[in-house]
Amino acid sequence: MWARKLGQWRSIAKEAADRTVIVAKFLCLFHVTETYLFSPTLVYGPSMLPTLNMRGDVLLIDRVSHRFGRLGIGDVVLVISPLDPKRILTKRVLGLEGDVVSFNLDTGILKTLVVQKGHVWVQGDNVYASSDSRLFGSVPYGLIQGKAFCRIWPLSEFGSLGPGLW
Repeated sequence: MWARKLGQWRSIAKEAADRTVIVAKFLCLFHVTETYLFSPTLVYGPSMLPTLNMRGDVLLIDRVSHRFGRLGIGDVVLVISPLDPKRILTKRVLGLEGDVVSFNLDTGILKTLVVQKGHVWVQGDNVYASSDSRLFGSVPYGLIQGKAFCRIWPLSEFGSLGPGLW
């Protein structure tokens, strides 16, 4: 009798261990995918109007291509704010290293500069409500968290972000 019960307990323990291993593998795969490949991200605010909605959009973020230099003018990227590292900003790339960019200061003066090596120039589509490279300068590649490639919410606007206004 004890042998039969012991056999049942071993069977239950083996099944629990097998399920635990499956869950652990899934969580590892999920973590790697979310951290290094792609992930859904909620973005909101006025700085990217009219491309993105102020009330919020869920975007798929490619977390790989920017690490291989596959950024281009017009790409929408997520960057860590150089002014507040706790904030993630959504901006459009308007200049790559070596590009000449011109922009107006609040005083109305036109300023022109060359984007530094290893940096990108980012701006919001809504220049009147955006804290961007005009305020904090070009952004190092290391602060880029990923490139947005698809809007998945709201469903009525599902699809590629494309080059937007630029």
